[in-house]
Amino acid sequence: MAICSPSSESSSATSGRAWVVHALVVGAAVVAAVGAHAAVYFKWFRKDRSRVVGIIPARFASSRFEGKPLVRILGKPMIQRTWERAKLASTLDHVVVATDSEKIAECCREFGADVIMTSESCKNGTERCNEALQKLGKNYDVVVNIQGDEPLIEPDIIDGVVRALQGAPDAVFSTAVTSLKPEDGLDPNRVKCVVDNHGYAIYFSRGLIPFNKSGKVNPQFPYLLHLGIQSFDSKFLRIYPQLPPTPLQLEEDLEQLKVLENGYKMKVIKVDHDAHGVDTPEDVEKIEALMRERNIS
Repeated sequence: MAICSPSSESSSATSGRAWVVHALVVGAAVVAAVGAHAAVYFKWFRKDRSRVVGIIPARFASSRFEGKPLVRILGKPMIQRTWERAKLASTLDHVVVATDSEKIAECCREFGADVIMTSESCKNGTERCNEALQKLGKNYDVVVNIQGDEPLIEPDIIDGVVRALQGAPDAVFSTAVTSLKPEDGLDPNRVKCVVDNHGYAIYFSRGLIPFNKSGKVNPQFPYLLHLGIQSFDSKFLRIYPQLPPTPLQLEEDLEQLKVLENGYKMKVIKVDHDAHGVDTPEDVEKIEALMRERNIS
């Protein structure tokens, strides 16, 4: 499998269809506990939240797929394809790649991306986004964490999660879900989500949720699959690394759970999207076959 050597940017973007499943709800102020000895109160009544940066966290080391951001998909590095899709989102003022790898940084600079070097000690993409935000040295109201392993992410979905956060002043976080295919119900790499009647996240799990007495996937139930894209209020992103790890977060290995366990609200939109993430080398062939089918070069 070939690694890197970017080609010219010429991908044709197909506009996606994103739709919000629940009405956006106006909320109240959130009290955020910061550190062991102090409480800081943040007002989330931001009517603007207008300055938005998209950050694509990318690391070279991976237990399942080392060097994944650089793997070529129909001739282009996957990180390039993700960057090109993100650049088409109308709500983003700027798009950068945040990485701890010089190989990834060099590759990204060759195809024209702005790069922020981050520490190898970042535990997850959220912490990498936070470090990149500090190093950018510019004031942004919203930070969008765009997963680099979804090279077919729709720009409309990026815009959707941004507008969801802009329209929910009581939330500090927004994300997207789509319909879960029954055959993916028991796949731990497919993260599931449940939401309340107002469109706020209740829980995320690698297991099937909700789970019924039969112990089987119910093909009639509208299970929800979490998509990796998520946006944060920039104030919250700065305090996220200071929040201690939580039991559910550690058990499920899902960073979203630390947000919920600390009492913050997370807005969720449902979108019409076929999720095609790259988790293993075998997924590359599936993505390429799909792109050929859709005439995406």
